[in-house]
Amino acid sequence: MALINSNGLAHVRLTVTDIARSKAFYDEVFGWPAVVDTSAQADDPSVRASQEQFYGGVIYQTPQGTLVGLRPVGETGFDPDTTGLDHVSFAVDSRDALQDAAQALAEAGIEHGEINDLSDSGLAILSFQDPDGINLELTAPLG
Repeated sequence: MALINSNGLAHVRLTVTDIARSKAFYDEVFGWPAVVDTSAQADDPSVRASQEQFYGGVIYQTPQGTLVGLRPVGETGFDPDTTGLDHVSFAVDSRDALQDAAQALAEAGIEHGEINDLSDSGLAILSFQDPDGINLELTAPLG
């Protein structure tokens, strides 16, 4: 029996080195509505230190209802080989949607990998990086 009965992921927040640059990237790539946005005050030390002000960040709501936040605190960039975050994966409806995403990313000048079919897991994935080098992944069912 599990110690905690959780029904899934509520939110994730990523630390970024330049909140304006990262916000522009996530706005362009995903276009999710911002439910909280204090990024215009990110240079105010009292805002950057305030949980109630979301540390001068932005919180998006995905179509599933999961929240994705950006917080301006990182100074050195992202390293997936250190303890912590390896990547964040976002669902799309189909492999065709991955192909459309790859084309849209290319047209926007955003580098990305190839679509990889992971047959054993029944998934196809497409990876790309945000401005801080955080690996983002789009995942679609193969079937």
